[in-house]
Amino acid sequence: MTNQLENQIASYQRWREEIRTGIEAYQTWLDQHGHVDIQRSLRIYDLLEGLRNDRMVLAFLAEYSRGKTELINAMFFADFKQRLLPSDVGRTTMCPTEIFHDAAEEPYIRLLPIETRKREDSIASLKQHPIEWVKIKLNLQSQEEMAKAMASLAETKTVRVEEASTLGLLDQKDFVTTTVITRGSKVEIPAWRHAMINYPHPLLKSGLVILDTPGLNALGTEPELTLKMIPSAHAVLFLLAMDTGVTKSDLEIWQRYVQTYQTRRIAVLNKIDLLWDDLKTEDQIDLSIARQVDETCKLLELPRDHVIALSAQKALLARIKSDEVMLRRSAIRELEDLLANEIVPAKQEILRTAVVKEMGAMVEGSLHSVMAQLTATQAELQELSKLSGKNRELAKTMLGRLEKDRAVYLQHMESFKNSYSVVLKQGHALMSNLDEEHIDEIFAKSARDIETSWTTAGLWRSMNSLFESFTRQADKILSFASETRSFVEKVYREFQEQYGFVNLTPPPLNLEKHILTMKGLKTNTERFCRDPVNVMTEKHFLVKRFYNGLVTEAKIVFQDVRKDLDIWLKNALTPISNQLKEHQTLLERRVENLKKLSGDLSSLQERLHQLETQKMALGKQVEDLLRIKYKVLGTAERQRAATAKAA
Repeated sequence: MTNQLENQIASYQRWREEIRTGIEAYQTWLDQHGHVDIQRSLRIYDLLEGLRNDRMVLAFLAEYSRGKTELINAMFFADFKQRLLPSDVGRTTMCPTEIFHDAAEEPYIRLLPIETRKREDSIASLKQHPIEWVKIKLNLQSQEEMAKAMASLAETKTVRVEEASTLGLLDQKDFVTTTVITRGSKVEIPAWRHAMINYPHPLLKSGLVILDTPGLNALGTEPELTLKMIPSAHAVLFLLAMDTGVTKSDLEIWQRYVQTYQTRRIAVLNKIDLLWDDLKTEDQIDLSIARQVDETCKLLELPRDHVIALSAQKALLARIKSDEVMLRRSAIRELEDLLANEIVPAKQEILRTAVVKEMGAMVEGSLHSVMAQLTATQAELQELSKLSGKNRELAKTMLGRLEKDRAVYLQHMESFKNSYSVVLKQGHALMSNLDEEHIDEIFAKSARDIETSWTTAGLWRSMNSLFESFTRQADKILSFASETRSFVEKVYREFQEQYGFVNLTPPPLNLEKHILTMKGLKTNTERFCRDPVNVMTEKHFLVKRFYNGLVTEAKIVFQDVRKDLDIWLKNALTPISNQLKEHQTLLERRVENLKKLSGDLSSLQERLHQLETQKMALGKQVEDLLRIKYKVLGTAERQRAATAKAA
């Protein structure tokens, strides 16, 4: 039986596929009409690959024993008719676990040995090297083999205290970074650093990814989780226990890793079945639940509808037994409905914005180009129709006037080319400051500061140099973008007034998200450096890993800025450049045709017939591009409106 969340994600997948087919249709149109160029083809290819690999990430966060893994089982894996992920007392997932579907490979579990923590490699970099992982193939036909394979997620190992310290898993002064159970001179630690599960669930096939984190300790020892994985998730589900409410450690996780990182966050008060008391009435039970929900809203500063009280265990049991009454009482559908009605549409809007940003100018440019050709064809038809039955002298007069127009236009074109060349040089100079080699130099300089002392003070000095460098580059780019936009707007106005060009407004260059990301990294660093535990303790291993994680994130920001600047330059200048060239081509074609006709008016009817055929073909291209445009935008309502308007 499908629920609203499954229906909404399936609908999202269909919408995404419709956009993808629209982009492929545009690619076909470009091929058919000879408008293909390498840069545009690469951008379309990257976008199509992005759509194929699109993911919606739900992160589940909680302290130990909050029923987080049980909730994942209840929401996504009840069809397996038993617990897919280990969630017994003392036998739950011990490492961060990503659950997804990759159709290119058979189902598997990949486990990253805890010993890789001795190296500086990030989890993201290690994902590119399968040899570093232990791979277990999943036999979906055997419940026994599946249970055995999934049990590996809960594996631990016993090592000496010195080994745990070397791995950065033991610090007696800081419980946040202690992920071990002390047993005399030896300690028990997780066997794995990270896990990836490839599983063919319908929701996972639709692009959903589940991130299961094993508690506060892992968040403290894996900065990559807090810097990258959790902030980039599309929603965070934060689990609490109904009987205890928000504890001190719960509040610490929330404030450190959720509240300041995520805008789409939901608190889940699990285990409401603990309040199901035969000696209480339903109203009394509901009142107790409502009080705990209100208190949670207040402590976590969340709206009432973002705190859901439920029973994951009863929901799993109800779905395994097909017990509709118990399923309703478990209240899990309230959570699924919230995700379906809020989180999925938010993700859809993010993707829509990205597609429009990348494809909008391209499709609009093609549409305006074809419409300009259609207008020119109609104008030439009207001109030549006046010649029917007239003498050769009239054709020569029209030719002289047209050649004068072309000469003036070519002067304007030359002026534009000079200005255009200056703008491109400035843009490319800015982009060269953001190339990989230059960025590596910036990071190498900041690394020297921290290498002199692996302390929080050294980390803060090194990161400050990155922030200052980024701010300088961002200011230069925004200033350049403002000047370029003014230039392009001036050119647009000039050619619109003189030649009737369609007014294409240059797109704004939005670097706000990158600036906010860098500010977020700065905030994270500042919080880390001011933490009393970190200030008082020289944690060489943790500081080094934290820094490496920040560098990885900062590099991505610089690369994204460069990519956005490159795209913006093409979107801002290429459409008008193409429009100018096409107008020049049309003028030259009209001049050539009039030259031929002024010498021999007998070919006039043949030319009129050619123009009529061309007019029909261009009209068909306009219709095709309008369909592609509205399909890429993903709004059927607009397509219907456009069709009605055309009719």
